Amino acid sequence: MANRNKAVVPQARMALNQMKAEIASELGLANYENMDKGTLTSRQNGYVGGYMTKRLVEAAERSMAGK
Repeated sequence: MANRNKAVVPQARMALNQMKAEIASELGLANYENMDKGTLTSRQNGYVGGYMTKRLVEAAERSMAGK
């Protein structure tokens, strides 16, 4: 299945992938970037995406508060 997610800022893809790997590691999912995501539960995959969203929103809020 092709990845249908289009990055709004393509240059950020590497940073987002690094963030995803760091969060997965913090959640106990070592080597997440090379892992077959189909072997994980929906909950495990959802935690990674959810924590990424939470951190990105926090960063945006901090940035907006500083302006």
